[in-house]
Amino acid sequence: MTRSTSAPQPRERCGWCGTLEDYCHYHDHEWGFPVDDDRRLFEKLCLEGFQSGLSWLTILRKREAFRSAFANFEINKVARFTEHDVERLLGDASIVRHRGKIEAAINNAQCAKELLKTESSLAAYFWKFEPDPKSRPKTLTAEVLQGMTTCPEAVALSKDLKKRGWKFVGPTTMYALMQAMGLVNDHREGCWTRAEVQRARKAFKVPK
Repeated sequence: MTRSTSAPQPRERCGWCGTLEDYCHYHDHEWGFPVDDDRRLFEKLCLEGFQSGLSWLTILRKREAFRSAFANFEINKVARFTEHDVERLLGDASIVRHRGKIEAAINNAQCAKELLKTESSLAAYFWKFEPDPKSRPKTLTAEVLQGMTTCPEAVALSKDLKKRGWKFVGPTTMYALMQAMGLVNDHREGCWTRAEVQRARKAFKVPK
C-alpha cells in the first residue's frame, strides 16, 4: 500500500487574518465568540478606540502592554486614573501614546461606573443591542462583508453611549465591537470558524 504524502489542506479562514500566526490564533479562538465578561468587553471597547486610524494587528501585538498599563482594564481601577497616570501612559512606548485616546479610556471607565448604577452588568447593556439574526444577510460572502461597516443597532448603541458621555464610540467602532464580542457572527461562508461560533452562540445565555 502506498501512503499519501500530500500535505493536509490548510483551513479556510476569513481573508482579513491572512496567514500571520498571531492573527490566525485571534481569529480562530476569539473573534466572533460571544462574550459576557464585563472586563473583556470594556477592554475591547478601549482597544477599539486606540485602533482608530491604525490596524487591529498593531493593537493586538500591544495588547499585553495595554493590559499592564491600564490595570488589566478593571473598570473601577481605570476610573480612578489621574492626570499623573495620563502623563505616565504618554511616556509608555509599549502602547499607543495618544492623549485623546488615553483620556477617552479613563473617561469611559468613569461612564461605565455610572452605567452600572442602572444596569445589572456592562454585558447586559451591550447585549440589548444584539441585532436580530433575521435582519442579517443570509449569505455572508467576502464581498458582502466588505461593504458592512455598521448596522442600525451599532448606530443606536453609539448614540446612546455618546448621550451618556462616552468617547471614541462611533457606529463603525461599535460594529467592530459587536463583531469581535460575538453579538454578530461575521465569519464568512466557508470559514471553518463560522460553524464553531454558531455552536458557541447557540449555547450562550444572553445576560439579562
